[in-house]
This record gives sequence, structure tokens and C-alpha cells, in this order.
Amino acid sequence: MSKPKIALIVSSTRKVRFADIPTKWFAEKAAAHGGVDIEVVDLRDYPMPFFDEVASNAWAPTQDPAAVKWQKKLAEFDGYIFVVAEYNRSITGVLKNALDQAYVEWAKKPMGAVAYGSMGGTSAVQHLRQIGVELQMVPVRNSVLIGAGDFFRVHPGFGGSGNLADIAGSIDASATALLDDITWWAKATMAAKA
Repeated sequence: MSKPKIALIVSSTRKVRFADIPTKWFAEKAAAHGGVDIEVVDLRDYPMPFFDEVASNAWAPTQDPAAVKWQKKLAEFDGYIFVVAEYNRSITGVLKNALDQAYVEWAKKPMGAVAYGSMGGTSAVQHLRQIGVELQMVPVRNSVLIGAGDFFRVHPGFGGSGNLADIAGSIDASATALLDDITWWAKATMAAKA
């Protein structure tokens, strides 16, 4: 069986986003882990209008070319890890829209999260998992959660170092656990679909 190909989806498109720091860090962790091939997929590169189709592509072909491009990209992967910024206890609006723009491509594949926010992004991750279940994804148990104390310690906009190695004791073990989970579930779902 080939090594699972996993999309690391950057779910914030703000100019001053923090997401680039955990994305780079996690991509490096994944390369060292070796269980999966990671490709960063940035929602900045996939601008889409708000979902306005007759139905999801589970029921009707998508008409919008930007959404079709997004669906084709998603179809390349065996699973997904989302870099999740928590906005007001939920996921970003742009991520919700990106999730809604596909259905077939998400189904029967594992998903995980690297999240940050006041409580480690836990509310956003829980919301994301609920959406993932509806899209027939397989949410894995482990997540990387960067809480407020660690977030402010490393966020350059708040005088932090910009280096997640400074909080390695808080997040390295969960990164390994997430990668172990996503590797196992990607292989399991790939085998089941074959």
C-alpha cells in the first residue's frame, strides 16, 4: 500500500494570520514522522464564493468553476488535517464555506486538527468534528491544541518568539499522536475502499 497523502489545510486567510507558524511546524513534524506525505493546501489559493449550488455534489454536479477546482484538489488526498484558528468558539467562515463546497471528496477519509485559540481551539475542533461526521469523514481522537498561554508565548504579534520549539513540551507528543492516528486511519480507509 502506498503512503497516504494528507492535505494540511490552512483555514485562515487573514493577512496577519498566525496559521503559517503551526503549518510549517506541523509539516516538518510530519516529514520527520514519515507515516504520511503531507501537502499544504492554503485556502488563500482557493477563493470561492459563498456556497450557492442547488445541492452538494453528492446530489447534483457543482456549477461554480472555483468550487470544482477545489473539489478536484481535495480528491487527490487520502485524509485531511486542518490548521484551525478559533473564531468566537468556532471555525473560520472561510473554512465552513470550503467544507460546504464539497461532499463526495471528503467522505470516508480521516480528519484531524492543529488548533489554536483561547482554550486551545477546542470549541472550534469540536465544531469541525461535528461537520466532519456529517460529511462522512472519520475524525481521529488526537489533536494539537495551542492554548492562550502558549499562543501568546510564540505569537510574534504579541511579542512572542514565532518559534513553536519554545512550547515543544506542550505540543510535541500530541503532534506525534495525531500523525499516528491519521496514518492508521488513512491506511484503514484506503484498504476498505480498495
